Parts: sequence; C-alpha cells; structure tokens
Amino acid sequence: MIDQVASWIDGAQRVVVLTGAGISTDSGIPDFRGPQGLWTKNPLAEKMSNIHYYLADPEVRKLSWQNRLASPAWTAKPNAGHLSLVTLEKRQKLHALITQNIDELHQIAGNSPELVVEVHGTMRSFMCWGCGMRGPMQKVLERVRAGEPDPRCRDCGGILKSDTISFGQQLVPEVIDRAMRVAGEGDLFLSVGTSLQVYPVAGAVDIARAAGAKIVIVNAQPTPFDDVADAVLDAPISEVLPQICGTREKK
Repeated sequence: MIDQVASWIDGAQRVVVLTGAGISTDSGIPDFRGPQGLWTKNPLAEKMSNIHYYLADPEVRKLSWQNRLASPAWTAKPNAGHLSLVTLEKRQKLHALITQNIDELHQIAGNSPELVVEVHGTMRSFMCWGCGMRGPMQKVLERVRAGEPDPRCRDCGGILKSDTISFGQQLVPEVIDRAMRVAGEGDLFLSVGTSLQVYPVAGAVDIARAAGAKIVIVNAQPTPFDDVADAVLDAPISEVLPQICGTREKK
C-alpha cells in the first residue's frame, strides 16, 4: 500500500495535507489524545486549554504560564515527517498545508509560510484578550521568568494568553474558510497524525472527497474516516512520509 500511495502522489498535481499533533511526537512534543497524550495522562492539562477556565481562574493561568515556559516545543527540531512535506513542496506538488499544530515546525522545516494554514494559531506569539495586541511570546515569557506569575497587558491591563485557539474560543472565520476552500482544490488529500475528531477541521476530509480527491490517512489510531479513505497507513509517520513523499531511496 505504501508503494501504491507513493505512485498516487507521483501522479498528483495538487496535494493538500492536513497535519495534527501526531506528526510532531517524534520531535519530542506529546500529542493530546494518544495513549501517552497530554490530556490522557493529565486531565488538568485539558482544563488549562479551556478558555473559560483560563479567563476565570488566576491559578489556571499561573500554571499555564509555567507550562509554556517548560514546553518541549521551544527546543524541538523538525523530524523526517516534517522534512518530507518540504520535499513535497520542492517537487511542486504541495498545494496547501493545513495544520492543527501550534509549534510552527512546518515553517522551521522549510515549508513556505504562505502555504501553511494554521487553524489553531501559534504558540510563538501572545495575544491580549482585552485589546487584541499581539507580539512575540518570548517577550512575555521573559516577564514570567523574572517573577510575574500572571503577566498582564502593558497597554490595557488585559489577560494575556498564547495566540492559539483554546477550547471554547471561536475559530478565526477567515482561516477556517481558507482551510475548507483549499481542501476542495486538491486531487489528493493526505491526513497525517490527526484523530480527525475535531470539527470543523475534520470536515475538510468530506470536502476533499466531494471534490474527487483521493483520501490517504496516516495515523497510529483509527479515525472516523478510515472506512471512506482510499488508503490508511498506521505505520510510524517519520518512516511512512519519507517513503510516500518522494524521499525514498530508489532501488
């Protein structure tokens, strides 16, 4: 099946990729819902990801800032899976890269920022809930390191958070619209490392199918779309993507 999928990609002109947390686990960033996932092992972590708890409880915010300081994403490097998608772009086959991830490892690996659609934002920026000001996250983390447990906006005094979409927070309509639009423009849709349980992003699979694209799913656990996919690969992402995206050693 790996050879079959590789041949489909060879023949494709517009590959649309959707990535989730699973592509970054080999870079040392744990996923959320897997057996070793953040929320599986620590239910409080899911609470910190809920905007209502975050805004209402200073203790949740203080813990969140400590978690941001200690995040493995700051030292993480792109892995073979990320680099394979750069190869796909260099082959001029990558039409768009929709990602649920907030680590920016796709851009760090070398994918063009204009091709990356970050539906959940980026942890590398902060935003003020009060006035909407944004800036580099490291600026606020420096304040936390200096002893501010729950830093406030210096412009309006509002609550600061990472510039990411928390549970209970509205998605950015323009970003979601773009993700759904590009999903319908490809001739092959490759879903990598996502459980395909979170909507509206999971709906991109239906849009791609309706447009006639082949559907390929690469994920360790089953997804709700496995039955309608043209191929399902449950082997390790860092091993599979190099083989199907063109970085294979030619025999």
